[in-house]
Amino acid sequence: MKAKELRELTPEELKQKLSSLKEELFNLRKTIYTAKLEKPHRIWQLRKDIARILTIFKEWEKKNVPEEKKNSDRKSN
Repeated sequence: MKAKELRELTPEELKQKLSSLKEELFNLRKTIYTAKLEKPHRIWQLRKDIARILTIFKEWEKKNVPEEKKNSDRKSN
């Protein structure tokens, strides 16, 4: 899934998507040890999609930090 498509989703939809991707990744990792995996590249895709979603959440966090907090963090460093 592209980052542009993910940015169009609401935060609630992204959280649901993230939990379903994590669950699917867990299940795929289990099948690696119990049976032969038909699409091993799917694990790579899931990891990348999870990282994209987490990146979008971080971008939103940075955007929503009040200006005073940013300035106080700079002074303390």
